Amino acid sequence: MASWEKKSTDPAVQQMLSKAERDGVTTVWDRYHEMQPQCKFGEAGLCCRHCLQGPCRIGLRGGKPLLGICGATPDVIVARGLARTIAAGTAGHSGHAKHLAHTMKKLARGQAPDYDVKDENKLRSVALRLGLSVDGLKEEIALAVANAALADFHEKDTPVQWVTTVLPKQRVELFQQHNLLPAGIDHEIAEVMHRTSMGCDADATNTLLGAARCALADLAGCSMGTDLSDILFGTPTPRVSECNLGVLEPQWVNIAVHGHNPVLSEMIVAVSRELDEEARLAGAAGINVVGICCTGNEVLMRHGVPPCTHSVSQEMALMTGALDAIVVDYQCAQPAIVTTAACTGGTVVTTMDIAKITGAVHVDYSEEKAKANAREIIRLGIKAFSQRQGKATEIPPIKQKVVTGFSVEAVVQALAKLNSDDPLKPLIDQIVAGNIWGICLFAGCNNVKVPQDLNFVTVARRLLKENVLVLATGCGAGALMRHGLLDPASVEQSCGAGLKAVLTAIGEANGQNGPLPPVIHIGSCVDNSRGVSLATAVANRLGVDLDKLPVVASAPEAMHEKAVSIGTWAVAIGLPTHVGVIPPVLGSQAVAGMLTAGIKELTGGYFIVETDPEAAATKILAALGERRAALGLSNER
Repeated sequence: MASWEKKSTDPAVQQMLSKAERDGVTTVWDRYHEMQPQCKFGEAGLCCRHCLQGPCRIGLRGGKPLLGICGATPDVIVARGLARTIAAGTAGHSGHAKHLAHTMKKLARGQAPDYDVKDENKLRSVALRLGLSVDGLKEEIALAVANAALADFHEKDTPVQWVTTVLPKQRVELFQQHNLLPAGIDHEIAEVMHRTSMGCDADATNTLLGAARCALADLAGCSMGTDLSDILFGTPTPRVSECNLGVLEPQWVNIAVHGHNPVLSEMIVAVSRELDEEARLAGAAGINVVGICCTGNEVLMRHGVPPCTHSVSQEMALMTGALDAIVVDYQCAQPAIVTTAACTGGTVVTTMDIAKITGAVHVDYSEEKAKANAREIIRLGIKAFSQRQGKATEIPPIKQKVVTGFSVEAVVQALAKLNSDDPLKPLIDQIVAGNIWGICLFAGCNNVKVPQDLNFVTVARRLLKENVLVLATGCGAGALMRHGLLDPASVEQSCGAGLKAVLTAIGEANGQNGPLPPVIHIGSCVDNSRGVSLATAVANRLGVDLDKLPVVASAPEAMHEKAVSIGTWAVAIGLPTHVGVIPPVLGSQAVAGMLTAGIKELTGGYFIVETDPEAAATKILAALGERRAALGLSNER
């Protein structure tokens, strides 16, 4: 087996890795290899640098655990490190949401003329959910919603509304009983940083409870980000597109939007159509916008913009030599893309003050001059296209069909074709009958420690064969789409008989000549909230809490701090949650035990840590079986 085949299961990425090896270009896999062996203290969560007396690396001496210089135990050090990871992940998702709230506020005040409310129905439904008036102009309602969103960031007398209004009443009451309702998103992040500083919280259990409250603030950031994006840019509806590196076109100006926030990528997509003529005058066939990572998911869901790659393989898009500009907002953009672009051609454009990269071209993006900024950025891509004329490109001829755009509203609308009076009843009936054994939400990134996509595809294929309905977000959805699992044509070979029948019935009821795809793509990282919304709707319909439903989550190749915060709130709301990469907690049996067993007594959710994907699938199915048995449903398959 060639070295690149051990790094990725995606043949397009394998081809580019082969090219990188021939051309002497260093990639993320090379940097990972150079980092070996990695610090065993850090891997176990036993390295503390929270004061200048450290770093403290806690191991065993004479069979007894050492203490930190301050006296902190291994349990405390591991809990503090995990809590800070959760706080960082929460800052990422909530920073995204806050940006959207400010954009909506500027729109409502007439300060962002290039933006508009694209889904007024969603605006009014969110306003009603928050207890706001829906009388008046859409701009007035938008201002009220934006102010309510921004109020959720600071500590106030009432808890965060984007938690209390999106979960079942029973779950909110449980959180209130155990002091787990976040008082404010920014407040919870700051409190975790305070409690984990030297001389503060030295009780591991108490630290973990504070971290769980912070993780629920992350859920608020995700829910808010989804709501505001839908209002500003439109709630996704089903559409057909393609994915993988084959969507790049050598005779076109190829511009990739990369990062997480659609405030920028929406404008790039809109303005690219206006500048097609400029591109043709430069000798191009036109402008081809493609996506990378979650902002790619955003424009895929709403406009059918094809994603060229995701997460760990982002450098491979540049290795083709055909990518003229890669436009970054924030999060998950590897600084190495600037170094790669210097070798392969193309321009890296940063746009946000909090996400500059040395060596990139920076365009200071603002909502007040959004289209003007987008024109400036696209013209950098046109210029780069002119400069690469006569140079060789190598684009793998590999792409897959993708059916996407499944917002909760779109799912309910599709189910309504089966039962307009009670749209959720067909879904519930199929779960009861066992044709849908349960539901699994796939989330998270790729991790260089795992052959790219291997864990995602292995677990998903097993679950689909066992009639588990699979939802997917973020780069996890990217992994599954690259291997054909978002193409309805793969239902026949991928799904069990029960699931196949359900997907076919829904597809045909909605005018398709065949089934829905095996995996239902519900959006970007923040759109994990769509999975929560769907589960909450089912729970409310049945009058039960989320911990009673046969619903699980899985992050088979988790990498980012955001994945840790997502996993923690998934456990907090009552879901068994699989992680396929060992988190840095094994240095404390107490912390590991709390996360995988102890917390189940409090919330009903728990972590399933399993690196072997086949074993992971078995454990996920067992968790679903346990939930089915508790509901009195058949466990025969």
